[in-house]
Amino acid sequence: MSSPLSALYTELVVEHDKRPLHAGLREPFDAEVHHVNPTCGDEITLRLHLSEDVAERIEDLSYDAIGCAMSRASASIMADLLIGRTVAEIGPVQTHFEQVIGSRGRIGGDEELLGDGMALLGAAKFPARVKCVLMPWKAYQAALVETRLLGE
Repeated sequence: MSSPLSALYTELVVEHDKRPLHAGLREPFDAEVHHVNPTCGDEITLRLHLSEDVAERIEDLSYDAIGCAMSRASASIMADLLIGRTVAEIGPVQTHFEQVIGSRGRIGGDEELLGDGMALLGAAKFPARVKCVLMPWKAYQAALVETRLLGE
């Protein structure tokens, strides 16, 4: 029988925490945001670089994350999931992820939409971890808003 914590700290979460993908702040970037989770002290600085074409493709998403394994793994998984996709393609992914993670385990995730993000869904049953997992996604959202404001 598995413990509730094993649902939280899956092998994939541990792997992304130990060997994060796309970590380290890179240039060029269109926007940089810094978010802090005041509840636990997790922090992320995230840089977003969009393509110049009409489709608004994520060319790069780099970050520096400090905090718990869940927030660092979430940043790694999110960056890997989003890079190369268009903002329009990401919209349904982010909406679904936020619904599932906020459902306290009542809604199952769509693996086709979330890919490795499925590994983060164990946090839905731990309200204190939901903010940790969502912080990188909220930082992405803020960076996207900032790129659009700067482009006006």
